Amino acid sequence: MAVRRRLLRLVGLCALGIAGLSWTCDLGASDSSGWPQWGRSPQHQGAAPVAAQPLEAILADVLYDPFVAEEASEGGGQLDVHYSAPLVEEGAIYIEVKSGTYVPCRHSGPTPCGADAWNLQVWNVEKLTWQNGALVPAWTFMSDWKPEPDGGGFLSGWEPVFHPVLARGSLFVPGAGGTVFQVDKSTGLAVARINPFPTIDASTFVSGGLAADDAGNVFYNAMRLDPINPWGVDVVGAWLVRIDPAGRPALVSFSALVAGAPAATDPCEGVFGDFPPWPPSSTAVPPGSPCGSQRPGVNVIPAIASDGTIYTVSRAHFNTRYAYVLAIRPNLTPLWSTSLRSILDDGCDVLVPASGTAGGCRAGSARGVDPATNNQPAGEVSDVATSSPVVAPDGAVLIGTISGYNYFRGHLFKLSAAGLPLATYDFGWDSTPAVFARGASYSILIKDNHYAVGSYCNDPMICPPETARYDFTSLDSNLVPEWHYTNVNTLNCRRNGDGSVSCARGEPDGFEWCINQPAVDARGVVYANSEDGFLYGIGPDGVLREKIFLDLARGAAYTPVSIGPDGLVYAQNNGHLFAIGRASKSAPTLIHRTHAPRTTSFR
Repeated sequence: MAVRRRLLRLVGLCALGIAGLSWTCDLGASDSSGWPQWGRSPQHQGAAPVAAQPLEAILADVLYDPFVAEEASEGGGQLDVHYSAPLVEEGAIYIEVKSGTYVPCRHSGPTPCGADAWNLQVWNVEKLTWQNGALVPAWTFMSDWKPEPDGGGFLSGWEPVFHPVLARGSLFVPGAGGTVFQVDKSTGLAVARINPFPTIDASTFVSGGLAADDAGNVFYNAMRLDPINPWGVDVVGAWLVRIDPAGRPALVSFSALVAGAPAATDPCEGVFGDFPPWPPSSTAVPPGSPCGSQRPGVNVIPAIASDGTIYTVSRAHFNTRYAYVLAIRPNLTPLWSTSLRSILDDGCDVLVPASGTAGGCRAGSARGVDPATNNQPAGEVSDVATSSPVVAPDGAVLIGTISGYNYFRGHLFKLSAAGLPLATYDFGWDSTPAVFARGASYSILIKDNHYAVGSYCNDPMICPPETARYDFTSLDSNLVPEWHYTNVNTLNCRRNGDGSVSCARGEPDGFEWCINQPAVDARGVVYANSEDGFLYGIGPDGVLREKIFLDLARGAAYTPVSIGPDGLVYAQNNGHLFAIGRASKSAPTLIHRTHAPRTTSFR
């Protein structure tokens, strides 16, 4: 796929090094107003300094993914795509827009197809501006970034995230080979391609999105995979990359950041393969296999504390159960690494039903162990999740993980600024919480889905499904629940061509929250979208304040919410971006685009 390459004339900003084809720039600090990055702030707290506008009207409806129908068909009705947060500044929004070619799988269709043909798509950033009450496209920047390959199902068809950042008065966009484009916000032209590596190697990936600190440093994870067998052969390399305010890249290997991790060839615990109930006996030992080297989770975006400490997450290439939270000094030297093993003790007979009963471990099992390993449970870092670190107001670090034994709900971990485990809560799957600070304390706001699945196995006779319940939860600073709001809607709705909404009997168990990070405004009202197609505003007392229907109820991608400096709320559903706020007679309904640039789909 041809990539549009554009170069802005550098007048007094950057000096072009002809021999190395590199740029050196001094562009100042990060953009702190609006919503410039994942979680809005370098700490990823998801908190806006303004009150959101009332959810009275959809003021804009912009299609950014024209492949939703095909993608959902490939996912069996579920949209298995991770999308970026809308980046918002005064008068402008920067959104991910997909184009290129999507090849759905058919019995007689071409191969590769579906998730194995991700690289035929093109990822763009489009700038939209408000003009006379309407959103108008200003420009589109086409990146040559590609996601890590699905590799025949390793990522379960979940498309990795493409996530830019606003910093130093520029837009920084992931590119091919672990590179980053610096894009002029006024023109949409590339000022520079910043490459921390000797060459541009297509098997090297910007893994997860970009983040920026208050000084204007840009950070991201990168990894190089085997080009033939990316997930079956050990990772070739993994790095944390920093681009300083002068545009100079530096990097440090994950192998230098993770202390005490097993070596790549060391045996690490697997899971029992015998028929459940597990464990096979009270003394059973799970099988082992090589761990693989440490590398970032595919969708992890680093967070940066106010003192400049960088936090990211690492995992063994072959084993989700050997994961670490990493703290790195601003000069890219390791501060600490904390294993997410040997902290939990809530398996058999705790979060799992009583041993010997339906859904429980085998009779006689040790209390608290993971039934799949017969060892203390581990917080697992999944490559199909987007959970990223959050730095809390007290300096503690929050990170969400997955685990199978507690009905696939996972855990939220809280670590001290020194890396010591402080608390856990038994939900963390694909969720970056928002944080609402109030005085000397704060609340942690997180989706809290109870899925209709078995406790730890897929055999309904051994592990009968739990009753579904879909909560949104506020936790105090010790991860103790303050309130739960339960979504009890069961109607399946869709928006008609004339703008009206039709609803019918839908999901008898209700709809899960399809949010991977909510947004909380200055009043403590949290905004989150659900698979029922609604955007909800829940007050700091746990009471529903308001909601508005967006689009089709669908097994949806987990998407983040942003709040603009004017209080407009930006949410996503069914491949559309919606701007929601106060209704006005002078503000007409805005653009509803039905296409993206240069789009092809085989049918």
